[in-house]
Amino acid sequence: MPFSFPVDGGRGWFAARRGAVRYGQRVEPDHDVVWITTRRIKPGTYGEFRKAWRPSAIPAGMVRAYECYSEDRHEVVGISWWESLEAREQYRLSDVEAERQRVMAPFVEAESSGLYLGRELEIPAR
Repeated sequence: MPFSFPVDGGRGWFAARRGAVRYGQRVEPDHDVVWITTRRIKPGTYGEFRKAWRPSAIPAGMVRAYECYSEDRHEVVGISWWESLEAREQYRLSDVEAERQRVMAPFVEAESSGLYLGRELEIPAR
């Protein structure tokens, strides 16, 4: 059974193979916690948006992060990996994240976000 998340900003539960699991419980070792956010930004504001987008402090529990942007720089995708669902949720609800959202708001036209469990795929050598 695939993992699924409700569309409620990640505050709910997810369904796993062995039944419902709540935030704060251990994630299976072969699964990563990945937060993906896509933002459509106002034309010509990428530089300003990028400065606003960076958090003032590296979040506790964040393992790695990527910024991806479209060629015209009107769409930016943030992908971050977290130690646990709980670590991501604590950051999402933090004052640091609230301030980051406030500073980004003038540059953002639309935003969507999802929280996922996944794993790195092994690519066979050619």
